[in-house]
Amino acid sequence: MYREHTKTVKIGDKIIGGGNPVLIQSMTNTRTQDISATVDQILKLEQAGCEIIRCTVPDMEAARAFAEIKKQIHIPLVADIHFDYKLAIAAMENGADKIRINPGNIGGPDKVKAVVDAAKERKIPIRIGVNSGSLEKGLLEKYGGVTAEGIVESALDKVRMVETAGYDNLVISIKSSDVLMCVRAHELLSEKTNYPLHVGITESGTIQSGNIKSAVGLGIILYQGMGDTIRVSLTGDPVEEIKSAKLILRTLGLRKGGIEVVSCPTCGRTRIDLIGLAAKVEKMVEDYPLDIKVAVMGCAVNGPGEAREADIGIAGGDGEGLLIKKGEIIRKVPEEQLLSVLKEELDHWK
Repeated sequence: MYREHTKTVKIGDKIIGGGNPVLIQSMTNTRTQDISATVDQILKLEQAGCEIIRCTVPDMEAARAFAEIKKQIHIPLVADIHFDYKLAIAAMENGADKIRINPGNIGGPDKVKAVVDAAKERKIPIRIGVNSGSLEKGLLEKYGGVTAEGIVESALDKVRMVETAGYDNLVISIKSSDVLMCVRAHELLSEKTNYPLHVGITESGTIQSGNIKSAVGLGIILYQGMGDTIRVSLTGDPVEEIKSAKLILRTLGLRKGGIEVVSCPTCGRTRIDLIGLAAKVEKMVEDYPLDIKVAVMGCAVNGPGEAREADIGIAGGDGEGLLIKKGEIIRKVPEEQLLSVLKEELDHWK
């Protein structure tokens, strides 16, 4: 598998590549200059399971804010830089664990060299980021528009710029909002380089549409063995990105831990508020460090059989419900006690 053969890269106290676990990233949407708000958001993301965080650096005030932000958080801090090489250097001077740049718009070879020298001195990795929306005019003309081949050629051109400046402590990120184009670009890139890849579907949309596009695109890419870090890009609370990323990784068998909730679709036999109950269970189990499967079923007729593959489950009937373990009915309880009985079982789970 490709992931097992990528170069290892150290980001703060985390190591990616070389078969290490795929790590979850997100990006703050606060003003980086607002240190308090940015730290508060990062701490919430940490609690949700974020393992690497990126902050935008639009000016020197934001770059200087990194020094204070870094003191108050517990995960690697990445600086997102556009156009101004001085901001990249300043961010590194103020504690950035990694920088994200597009060497093609940073100001020319001499300025790329200045950034590389600063990164090399501090052993800070550089993430080379290329999006489908930033392809050069020459590549658009060569390929007749935005294509996977053009995205890959652009990314490898930027890699060579940094390599020519004398550095290979790199991570590559190529993104597109076109899911199948993004998949194809990763397939092509993985044949041409062994640098670790940060993967994501950019501009994927709102929580609903963005989750679907990300699950499809990232699922295909990760299943093929590509991707060393991921971000689910959503228009919404970044905490939702972490929840989605964790679920994608668990579904693909790339992450263990955390309770998986399965629930049946509603049908004419349903006599309880299954939708509301399932949502409450999903919320309730977020903080349990258990690697188990919990089933929420809406029918006492088929519930025990359908929940057989789950470690524990509940099934609702008409005014009463069932507590189920490994498909066996353990006890009957009043419908209104289903949630509390399940919590009691989880609290004492062995």
